[in-house]
Amino acid sequence: MPPADSPTRPAQPVATLSILDAVVVIVGLVIGAGIFKAPSLVAANAGSGETMLLLWLAGGLVALIGALCYAELASTYPNTGGEYHFLQRAFGRNPSFLFAWARMAVMQTGSIALLAYVFGDYATELYSLGPHSAPIYAALAVLAFTAINIGGIRQGTGAQRVFTTLEVLGVIAVAACGIAFALPATGAPPAPAPAEGGGNAVLGLAMVFVLLTYGGWNESAYVSAEVRGGRAPMARALILSIGIISVLYLAVNFAYLQVLGLSGMAASEAVAADLMRKVFGEGGARLVAAIVAISALTSINATMITGARCNYALGRDFHVFRFLGRWHGRANTPVNALVVQAAIVLALVWLGATTRSGFSTMVEYTAPVFWLFFLATGLALFRLRSIDGERERPFKVPLYPLVPIVFCATSAYMLWSSLNYTGAGALVGIAVLLAGVPVLWLARQRGGGALRGAAGYPVLREND
Repeated sequence: MPPADSPTRPAQPVATLSILDAVVVIVGLVIGAGIFKAPSLVAANAGSGETMLLLWLAGGLVALIGALCYAELASTYPNTGGEYHFLQRAFGRNPSFLFAWARMAVMQTGSIALLAYVFGDYATELYSLGPHSAPIYAALAVLAFTAINIGGIRQGTGAQRVFTTLEVLGVIAVAACGIAFALPATGAPPAPAPAEGGGNAVLGLAMVFVLLTYGGWNESAYVSAEVRGGRAPMARALILSIGIISVLYLAVNFAYLQVLGLSGMAASEAVAADLMRKVFGEGGARLVAAIVAISALTSINATMITGARCNYALGRDFHVFRFLGRWHGRANTPVNALVVQAAIVLALVWLGATTRSGFSTMVEYTAPVFWLFFLATGLALFRLRSIDGERERPFKVPLYPLVPIVFCATSAYMLWSSLNYTGAGALVGIAVLLAGVPVLWLARQRGGGALRGAAGYPVLREND
């Protein structure tokens, strides 16, 4: 029997979403707690306020270009395996296995640790636990939500929507307050020294943090096959969504700049709270700190749920990870996958604590691996056009091949930047990715017949 997504038996998602539905999904996916943390790190490396705002605008353009490329892949090859599936079809089993490994060991877990540090920084604004307050809060959040999910108790989608709405409204409120009640940015502490090398070095590092904050567009493209009306409405939804996000990000950064100044932004550990403190006093700072902390917790919970289930699917698909593929029937949750995920995240929280810069260390840890696979996925688009050119494509990248070339070139530059202009975290992330090579060898040694696992993509076996 042919696979569900083969040319002889196509399985297409049902087109039920309006343009407005798609816009809401995309905006909700992209806007996260990072906009309340990353601007400080961008400001520390931008050199001037004008440059900083241009970097945020450039980030929106990169996000749009990348989303258009992913939209073609996701609508042409709809599959729950996502990038795993694209890479396997284009390049075979080895790169796709390394992607699955990286998702478990670097990308999902690094994202959880990063969000945990956002929570820690803003929870410290409410009540400090001492010099190591942020990593303590981060570790407590990881342990608490792991325990909740092991118990089978999860926040419903309604609660997730409420807090996503709260987060977006928080961005709008901070931007509006900062612009409407801008105060002279006097007495701000000096900005930290920029990264060594100057020029392209500091701009490359700043873009790493900008594009982290735009992260999520790769997930947003997965609604491309479910939008009513085909190609034109999806393109409009993507352009409108990323346009809205870019305007919000530019507005909130302009507000930060107006109230705190570039040096004040760069020196801030909780930039949104510092803005509200300067405009409305401690009450305003505590309010926005609470909003950001709750938003970060919501994102942590959602990422833990999806991350553990991805790892469970990996355990079902690959014999070497079979201990992850056990489902706890009574709790209705993948307990082993949750425990392993928590152990990795706690190790990353510890790594962040040792470097005394938890959030930026987690960005360094995840960024090179993210951009490596973004580059690989961009190249997969060219490869699949070449080897599978007759396949119907519900959505095609406009101005092909120019747009994918720009995406690949941007991804290559960001990969280079994230390796050259960051610290020890990047080296650890690459080392963890390379550790997947012997695991891949072991998986190949234990190969057998072809199977189809829980994630909907084929198992890595010798005779596939």
